[in-house]
Amino acid sequence: MTSHKKDADASAFSYLVKVGHVSANPVRVHVEADARECKALADVWRVEAVNRLSAELQINRWKKDGIRIRGQVDGEVVQACVMTLEPVVSEIRQEIDQIFVPEGSKLARIVTDEAGEMILDPDGPDLPETFVGDTIDAGAVVAEFAALGIDPYPKKPGAQFAGHIESDGADDRRPSPFAALKDWKKD
Repeated sequence: MTSHKKDADASAFSYLVKVGHVSANPVRVHVEADARECKALADVWRVEAVNRLSAELQINRWKKDGIRIRGQVDGEVVQACVMTLEPVVSEIRQEIDQIFVPEGSKLARIVTDEAGEMILDPDGPDLPETFVGDTIDAGAVVAEFAALGIDPYPKKPGAQFAGHIESDGADDRRPSPFAALKDWKKD
């Protein structure tokens, strides 16, 4: 996610967590967007409306100076159908499991092999995110994971693309670029 988009998400929905106040015992937190925040998120995500957005989070220490945020994001957005442009209501359900470590922490280093190439396991855990200072914006994390749950091509149930005719394949061959020169003769 670009920093501009991340900043827009953060200003649209924010819940600051002081790192120094987090203990090893998980703390349960319920965050919910109010009407102003829902409107701001709809503008950021370019959807017609965000009817609701909430999350049940579990925040605790991870290793020595890291923070782990786990939970579930629930929401409802209204988007335009890609076929009819009619409003489509979609549910958002996303699991959050994100680890944060201070900037410069050894835990955030990317593992490399002898040749200096990165070793990434697509099925392995994500690398921890870094934070600066003593605050993490859990609201921005919720907004980011909620954005991942938005259907990029919402379609109203039963909507069909009328008037579309599939090609039979015979006319799909492109003409040779030299076909225009076949009747040309040099004088």
